[in-house]
Amino acid sequence: MATVGSVTRQIAALEISSKQNTTATKTTRSTHQKQGSQTSNTVSKLLTKFAAPNPPSSKTIRPQTSNSSLSRLPTTGQAGASSSNKAFKAPAPLSREPTQPSIDIGRYDGGLEYDEENRGKKVYGQAAEELALDSSVIEHQPTREWHLTDFDIGRPLGKGKFGRVYMVRTKCEPKYIVALKTLYKSEIIESRVEKQIRREIEIQQNLRHPHILRLYGYFHDEKRIFLMLEFAGKGELYKQLSKHGCFTEKRSSRYIDQMADALDYLHSKHVIHRDIKPENLLLGINGDLKIGDFGWSVHAPGNRRTTMCGTLDYLPPEMIEGKEHSKEVDLWALGVLTYEFLVGCAPFEERTHNETYKRIMRVDLRIPSRVSPDAADLIVKLLQHEPYKRIPLPEVRKHPWIMKYRSRSSNPQPQ
Repeated sequence: MATVGSVTRQIAALEISSKQNTTATKTTRSTHQKQGSQTSNTVSKLLTKFAAPNPPSSKTIRPQTSNSSLSRLPTTGQAGASSSNKAFKAPAPLSREPTQPSIDIGRYDGGLEYDEENRGKKVYGQAAEELALDSSVIEHQPTREWHLTDFDIGRPLGKGKFGRVYMVRTKCEPKYIVALKTLYKSEIIESRVEKQIRREIEIQQNLRHPHILRLYGYFHDEKRIFLMLEFAGKGELYKQLSKHGCFTEKRSSRYIDQMADALDYLHSKHVIHRDIKPENLLLGINGDLKIGDFGWSVHAPGNRRTTMCGTLDYLPPEMIEGKEHSKEVDLWALGVLTYEFLVGCAPFEERTHNETYKRIMRVDLRIPSRVSPDAADLIVKLLQHEPYKRIPLPEVRKHPWIMKYRSRSSNPQPQ
């Protein structure tokens, strides 16, 4: 079994998307990221700061492939080899570091083959065209062509509504680890969420933030869509919350700081998440929080929406009233999340939906005395009935309760 350090060294190199029509392009960073480093003694620090993996060099080198409608993947951080018949020759490695020890991805349970025989069916016509999702043919930063045979399948990580999630390793060197999520096309169609799935993928593929789970690429076959996701080494945050009942003030404060940073980034991209809750959050290899589900997210440059969505306990008053809503719905959800981290349940939770609705509408907030005055102050400032009165995210990050527990490594890094 490899050490955490070896895992971070491998993951920190991964950068799957590539730019077209260039053989050596400068790697860009989001406002939350700095340039990566080749030296092994800084890799762990880089991963701690920038959980979305960084390439080890300031240059991204792209191999040449035969003419095809499917584009390429940069070999810096390349995540696997194509199983097509086209020749693929990787250039010399950019790093002289010795080969890393093999990482145990666990034992495969045969679930993909079982599902292939017993689950889902082929789709045809327009529906098939709409769900023929392939990151190698997109206009902006296409990846290389991917196939299921490009991966060694490991242990199951969980089950979703439309398929399973596995820990997998790419077959070519260096062997990168990702989480592979399967979605059955026929089940997506039966649930009438084709547009929602497409929107989720389109939004997540363009996000680059250390507290947002990275979508590296995606491909499909006759029955399924496969999403190549960043591997969250410490699993689901909801399980941790269930195990402990609630979190300490220090742990809660750090998670809320990371959430506020991620949400501020999303809002700067005109993305409203609309379904913040513990079940949609994961923990990275270093324990950092990561938003991992964008099923109800929307890209809304106009910032006004009317669809009621999300989870009941986290719905803000404006959604319940059927009014237009904007990015402030995420501020309300952040307040609910803060309360749940500290208390162990949602603040307006009741036995029936109707009773919960009424408490939300009245903002019938009852904060236990064991919650510190600073934490209670932030909760109250976020859970305001009028959206415009909710404390903005930059001010959340400057709040005394956040500043009290913030470590230097959690501060945003200038570009």
